[in-house]
Amino acid sequence: MNKETVILNTKIFVQQTLKNAEGGHDWFHILRVWNNAKLIAKSENVDIFIVELGALLHDIADSKFNNGDETVGPKIAREFLESQNVANSIIVHVENIITNISFKGGNFKQKFTSPELEVVQDADRLDAIGAIGIARCFNYGGFKNRTLYDPKIPPKLNQTKEEYKNSKAPTINHFYEKLLLLKDRMNTITGKKIAEKRHTYMEVFLQQFYDEWNGKK
Repeated sequence: MNKETVILNTKIFVQQTLKNAEGGHDWFHILRVWNNAKLIAKSENVDIFIVELGALLHDIADSKFNNGDETVGPKIAREFLESQNVANSIIVHVENIITNISFKGGNFKQKFTSPELEVVQDADRLDAIGAIGIARCFNYGGFKNRTLYDPKIPPKLNQTKEEYKNSKAPTINHFYEKLLLLKDRMNTITGKKIAEKRHTYMEVFLQQFYDEWNGKK
């Protein structure tokens, strides 16, 4: 097994698989997370091969687009990695990264942890905040035909996993239900540092949004 070849083949596989994906969960999302993960990994004691595979395959079949089925992603990842003759221990690790990476309402208890998961998780969460995070949030809201904002519908904090998955709340609510919570949930020093700046950007955006909504100059 040549690791460089496996990474290249994985990149090609993911690009092809996600060519028609929703804009916030497409190949470019994967590419940003992959780059974030490699950047963060430089300061962490991790197996970079597992980090790269986890980053590339973490959204290969997001449950949001598979009727909530969380088993599809790990299954597709396993089948592909087996075709590349990747060791089973590595495949299991990547499956665990895919299964445990998501926010899922914030009350989800991870059943697995590793330095590699922490790196990929931070990389994924960084792409959910800041300017890109705002763009992805509204893109998905539009994809689901959600209201931008409704002052009569307050955010619902501390949602269960099922409530989070089934929410149809206005897009702005998602900032309070997830995006603004991510800064304090980062795992790595590098992730925390980058998250601080992106978090502040979201706070400025929200203030501007409310000012414009309320007709302020």
